[in-house]
Order: sequence, then C-alpha cells, then structure tokens
Amino acid sequence: MPGAKTAVAWLASVAPDPEVCRRDWERDPSGVALLPAGKAWDVLILPSRLGYPTLDVLSRVLDQPGPVLADFGDARTGFFVPAGTAARWVGTGVRTAGLGTWIVVPYPGGLSSGGTRWLVPPDGTGTLTDPSLLELAMHEAAAALAVEGGGG
Repeated sequence: MPGAKTAVAWLASVAPDPEVCRRDWERDPSGVALLPAGKAWDVLILPSRLGYPTLDVLSRVLDQPGPVLADFGDARTGFFVPAGTAARWVGTGVRTAGLGTWIVVPYPGGLSSGGTRWLVPPDGTGTLTDPSLLELAMHEAAAALAVEGGGG
C-alpha cells in the first residue's frame, strides 16, 4: 500500500513508545495497537447503520476523507477528526474518543485479523475529516435513511 510506512509513522507517533509500536506492527501486520486519542486526532464513533451512509456522502464530496475504522462485527464506524473535536461534540447518538481515551487501531497497510479494520486507511499525510463536513454528511445520510424507512 503506498504511504503505508508514513501512515504507520503517523499513527505510531502518538503511542507511548512509537518505535515499539512500529516494530510490533512490522512483525505482525495483522495485529492491532492500542493508541491514545486526543493527541493528533480524535475519533467520532457512529452506529454503522448511519456510519456507512455517512461515509458514502463524504466520499462523494471529498477526494480523500480522513481515516475511517469499522469495529468488530461492523457495529460501529469511527471517523478520525482533529484533536479537540470530542470535547466540543454535542451530537446525540455519537460516541467520542478524545483526550484520555484509547482506541484499537489496526496496521494501516495490512489485512486485519477479523476485528477492527480500515474502511479508509490513513494516507500518511495526516488528513482528517472536517467535523463540520462530517456533521452535514451525517444529516444527509440520516435524512436518506428516514425516507428509505418511511420516516419522512
């Protein structure tokens, strides 16, 4: 995967020991790392019923959205946003991972071992999704779901 080495360096930079994190991933690319949110990025976590349609909307308006994760069983979708977003987020139904929280992150260039996986892997440049744009995409996706479900 192009940029995998820079993506690894970018993700590992927030680890308590970036070199150990990087080496562990190189030894086992199907492994995961537990990384602290709130340093280089926060994560907004949506139920996948809304997360996947939101990613579809973002993909239509952005050349490259920020990194997006899907968790075990595809129950939740996590969008990487600028650090500090979690402390300011007021939307209902959205969980946040910011300063003081940790998330499970798979190697950005390898195949996941069936747990957390990248829907949009980091590109190594530090690209993140703008929270205002994410919110607008969530509203559009929710409106479409309401219409599909007969709620509107």
